[in-house]
Amino acid sequence: MSHTILIADDSLHIREALCEFFERDDFSVCGEAENGKEVIEKAQELHPDLILLDLSMPVMNGLEAARILKRMMPEVPVIMYSAHGDSSTEKAARSAGVWAVVPKSENISVLLGKAHSAMEPREVRRFQSLSASDGRS
Repeated sequence: MSHTILIADDSLHIREALCEFFERDDFSVCGEAENGKEVIEKAQELHPDLILLDLSMPVMNGLEAARILKRMMPEVPVIMYSAHGDSSTEKAARSAGVWAVVPKSENISVLLGKAHSAMEPREVRRFQSLSASDGRS
């Protein structure tokens, strides 16, 4: 079953590339946004299964948008895809409700893998994180 994804990045070239990668990987891109305000409006309208946010966007950045999206749609996973991959950015993103942070320097397969993991049923994700945290494989 194809899941819907809403992609927000201020770079048209990055949005186009991401749309192509996700469409080839059995996701259905339901919409695109170039800033945080626009992604919130489109999320309300389109009800995506997954939201992909850039951190640095005009009008409203990804962290501000993530906070609002998590209040509006707490069940929808948000992945931050950012050029800023340091620990303080990741900590801020986690506190904003972001499910995962993937640096843009990573191979696209890492982002696609996180997207697939985010779409697994909540019980499976919880079990996997418990297994990972207790040292079992």
